[in-house]
Amino acid sequence: MNSLASVGLIFLAAIVLIAIRLPIGLVLVTVAFFGVMFETSFHAALGLLAQQPYELATNWEFSAAPMFLFMGYIAARTGLTSGLFDAARVLFARVPGSLAVSSVVASGLFAAASGSSVATSAAMSKIAVPEMLKRGYDQGLACGTIGASGTLGSLIPPSLVLIFFGIYANVSIGQLFLAGFVPGVLSAAIYIAMIVIRVWLKPDLAGQPVSAEEYRGQSLARALWAVLPLPVLILLVMGTIATGIATPTESGALGAAGAVLLSLLNRRLSLKALRQALRETAIAFSSIFFIMVGGQLLVRFVALSGISRDLLGFFEAIQGGPLTLILLAVIVYLILGMFIDSIGLMLLTIPIFLPLANALDINLIWFGIIIVKLLEIGLVTPPVGLNIYVIKSTLGKLVDLPTIFRGVTWFIAMDVLTLAILVAFPAITLWLPTLMR
Repeated sequence: MNSLASVGLIFLAAIVLIAIRLPIGLVLVTVAFFGVMFETSFHAALGLLAQQPYELATNWEFSAAPMFLFMGYIAARTGLTSGLFDAARVLFARVPGSLAVSSVVASGLFAAASGSSVATSAAMSKIAVPEMLKRGYDQGLACGTIGASGTLGSLIPPSLVLIFFGIYANVSIGQLFLAGFVPGVLSAAIYIAMIVIRVWLKPDLAGQPVSAEEYRGQSLARALWAVLPLPVLILLVMGTIATGIATPTESGALGAAGAVLLSLLNRRLSLKALRQALRETAIAFSSIFFIMVGGQLLVRFVALSGISRDLLGFFEAIQGGPLTLILLAVIVYLILGMFIDSIGLMLLTIPIFLPLANALDINLIWFGIIIVKLLEIGLVTPPVGLNIYVIKSTLGKLVDLPTIFRGVTWFIAMDVLTLAILVAFPAITLWLPTLMR
């Protein structure tokens, strides 16, 4: 059996197992183990499986993940993120579609603290969607805003997805964090522009505008003061990375310690909140660790299969260049992103795409941001759209699933526009890492 057939069989098995709802970590470990066994022997596959957890546990950069997870859970459990939406709605009260715009801004800041798209969608759907619906907002616009804005957690640092990509691609996680910042802000700005234009053209989408009496009764200074600790925390993390004072792992530790200290100063830290944050971090990281072990084993299988060499030969035969590879990635991620969650999809496909990107001399920092942007789109694309189902489970019967998917369609179109801009102008992604190098 040739390399394409063997890899295709293993990947088909993975997709089938994911479709029947087996945990993604178990799927990756299982298919990768049998793939390595097929290429070598049972004992060799068993040896690699035993070796991978040790190699991952001793990877210094991977230790950034639990630090950022803990920082996010502490921020959420102690209320450091609770005033984001209120502060944003005061700041943007005069803007058309002010609550939806505020939701985008608040989601971006929450994502920067938590590093998780799913956590952002879950939290903001509880806070912002009921408020928008109470104001008479279109259900699709309200839910679509939260679903799409939640995906900003994949790009805006500190992002767990960027950490995983950095480990697999063997590129600087600090550089990836810096590279993700401008595209993340660009994505949010394009969302906001679309919301403002739609509401300006069709005011009924945003229900009742903020009255003059309400606006005068809102104190911007008080609202901003309530959320000041969170921007301080984000600046602490990003500032130490950008200036080279600390590595991403050290910045994660600083962020976690900073979240505890700020919560203590705000008199919001309790033993219960600390215990819950530690427990949630341990559970989330254990799941991630298992997934990463499977991903590492899958990388070994793909290398043993020789498919990268065969695909490179195919690219040379058709005279395909970097743009051809990007277009192929777009097709693969947009199709598979409809059925597989973002981390699972990245770990399934990165072993195929990375060797090709290296061979074609594509900048891996830029390539990583493009991949993560494609994964963002997958988080809201039907029929899976993980963020959409998170919102649905949070809101219950308040909004039906087709309405949420209808609302997010506008944002998917904006994501495609953002993706086209990032592909056409790599300097947008690479400007900040180059400046801070």
